[in-house]
Amino acid sequence: MTNYTKLPAILLLADGTVFYGKAAGKIGTTTGEICFNTGMTGYQEIFTDPSYFGQIMVTTNSHIGNYGIHKDEIESGSIKIAGLVCKNYNIVYSRKEATESIQDYFQNDNLVAISDIDTRALVRHIRDKGAMNAIISSEITDLEELKQKLAEVPSMEGLELSSKVSTTEPYFYGNPEASLKVAALDLGIKKNILRNFENRDIYVQVFPAKTTFAEMEKFSPDGYFISNGPGDPSVMPYAVETITEILAVDKPLFGICLGHQLLAEANGIGTMKMFNGHRGLNHPVKNIIKNHCEVTSQNHGFGVIPDEVRNSDKVEITHINLNDKSIEGIRVKGKKAFSVQYHPESSPGPHDSRYLFDDFVDVMKGELTW
Repeated sequence: MTNYTKLPAILLLADGTVFYGKAAGKIGTTTGEICFNTGMTGYQEIFTDPSYFGQIMVTTNSHIGNYGIHKDEIESGSIKIAGLVCKNYNIVYSRKEATESIQDYFQNDNLVAISDIDTRALVRHIRDKGAMNAIISSEITDLEELKQKLAEVPSMEGLELSSKVSTTEPYFYGNPEASLKVAALDLGIKKNILRNFENRDIYVQVFPAKTTFAEMEKFSPDGYFISNGPGDPSVMPYAVETITEILAVDKPLFGICLGHQLLAEANGIGTMKMFNGHRGLNHPVKNIIKNHCEVTSQNHGFGVIPDEVRNSDKVEITHINLNDKSIEGIRVKGKKAFSVQYHPESSPGPHDSRYLFDDFVDVMKGELTW
């Protein structure tokens, strides 16, 4: 196991609030927008979710690292969070299937973290004040110097980040002899989304974020998928243009998370930065078309503007959040396009929302219309 010494570390928020803790992971300094996830498990999936790119993650579960790291439980090729804040940092792990400790994992991927923080107090502060930028350092102790570095960090609002986490070259996933083909626009796609497609006999070609519709069309897909991802959807005209062209030819289209927000943008519906966002494994969502409820996994700091969805003559609402009535799903009137704000490939319910992949298959086969 990698040597580990609990050196002092500092967490400074943009509003001047300071927390003192212990260094974890790589010794260094990192910045990003601070947010929190209420999930009790799944920390490795959180670490590797591209949608968290540029964000410092606070885990509300009191123990992190206790079941180690397993190479198969990743959503992308590397850690994507900018930093981690936790209470108890457990290097010794209990699961025999694990391949390494969280400390080895963080050091190998150069992630700066801080532990021994009162995360309950921190989360209550963020809930009251909203998402904001923060800095973690285990090498700088001068608060004035940290404040200067933090002042240089741009706001998440207005940042285009998907092109930074997207694949640089197209690639294939699944069985080439599958019965259906899907072209996926990678804005920060998660591996379990691709696994769900493969499990439904779908062959996928994954394209870089700024790929044009004409280039994707060369694959002759039966349908198009717009993935999740980080950043502000309002500054992604390249993706909106691609979606607009897909809608124009009325090809089946399915969007998740950021893909949901971009489908709204392509239909003249604006998006907004949320006060805190939704990040966790227990968000209740109602499918108002089928009149049933789902326990969902969510990870987003932006959302569609509810009143603009309700007033739109182009889309209809399919899902709503039962906590705050935010819009969790839409489908485009007269088109074969639909989207959800949450993550049906995750397992919080555990499989309450997997039917959405089946719906997409039925749309591509012409067995489901609206």
